[in-house]
Amino acid sequence: MHSPEEIYSAILDETSQLLVGNEDAIEGLTIALLTNGHVLLEGVPGVAKTTIANLFSHAADLDFQRIQMTPDVLPADITGTHIYRENLGEFDLQRGPVFSNVVLADEINRATPKTQSALLEAMEEGQVTIEGETLQLPHPFMVIATQNPIEYEGTFNLPEAQRDRFQFKIIIDLPERKDEREVLERFHRSPSLKPADITNVITDADIGTARNEVNDVHVDDKVFDYILDLVEATRTHPEVEYGASPRASLAFLRSSKAAAAIHGRGYVIPDDVKRLAPLILSHRLVLGTEADISGRTPREIVREVVDSVPTPDVEPAESQKPPVAGDD
Repeated sequence: MHSPEEIYSAILDETSQLLVGNEDAIEGLTIALLTNGHVLLEGVPGVAKTTIANLFSHAADLDFQRIQMTPDVLPADITGTHIYRENLGEFDLQRGPVFSNVVLADEINRATPKTQSALLEAMEEGQVTIEGETLQLPHPFMVIATQNPIEYEGTFNLPEAQRDRFQFKIIIDLPERKDEREVLERFHRSPSLKPADITNVITDADIGTARNEVNDVHVDDKVFDYILDLVEATRTHPEVEYGASPRASLAFLRSSKAAAAIHGRGYVIPDDVKRLAPLILSHRLVLGTEADISGRTPREIVREVVDSVPTPDVEPAESQKPPVAGDD
């Protein structure tokens, strides 16, 4: 198994043994994995945010560590620290949970800003500094953070710099009735079903090969302009105080290439960009005072931006069309 399409299909099939619905979340996590991205999962308690992260990690054969964020969690609890070993008469480095392929920061907005910032270097540079010593993190490395949108007592809003480092913000909604019924029936048949029962279906080598294929996906000049038009529209929208940064433009580029690849295309189409816009933009916008007072949401603004920017007509070059079965 090497292609991004095969990897996505294998992860989706395996996680669907336990997970009902939320295919969009698995797609987003797969895209992030193939593009060195990080993901923020938002939803009310009980909608399987933690389970989704755990299932994905098991299926992708990635080391997984969960940190339950609370106000008393310190930066050293995440990155690690040096501990004095009396029997040896020396200090020993005790690595923190950040030294894993997937780090789940559960309820990240319950941690203090100082602790939240401990993840900044890790998310951006793939390294951490402990008492002056810089250490590389495992590869691949991904932070998946969760937060509850309805409970704010005792929480600390993520600063703009932290939110901007998340490639996607994925909303986990309450399931439809038929999906919730399926959940009940599955756990009725198999009460002990858990993420650890999921089989590892890909390897590190698969991920590396798939990432190379993503890098080779073709992007038309019109798609480049479309990305820039969308980002610029967030900066000039009358109800937005601060629009998306250049990091959002890069997120569009990388994510749309991966989205094309996992759906079997060697080229990006404008719909790839359009479909990813709410995931990439909604957590990056800072609305103005009037928008806040009137109860407007970033997702509403993003929908307006997408509707206002003309979608280009892009025809893939013959060399970029998918190969036909049997071709040499």
